[in-house]
Amino acid sequence: MTAWTDSAQPAIDPIYRMQWEEAQQCHVLLFPEGMIRLNQPAAEILKRCDGKTSVAALVADLESTFGEPDLRADVLEFLEQARGRHWIR
Repeated sequence: MTAWTDSAQPAIDPIYRMQWEEAQQCHVLLFPEGMIRLNQPAAEILKRCDGKTSVAALVADLESTFGEPDLRADVLEFLEQARGRHWIR
């Protein structure tokens, strides 16, 4: 598997639907066999995985929104894990 490039545009796999689940008080990924509860950082990254936003723009947006510098390594690590779990493509 290749590493994510700045120009890559990750998207949530169509088998999943991300939504806020009031009963769980968190964002979840719904799929035919069940549901995956997401922590806040995972949800914030996946919200931006729309197939149009580049990895570079995604990282810049997160850094700006949360006032945290140097999030690139953490975001790339999450993207790799999410791809490995087939949540994104």
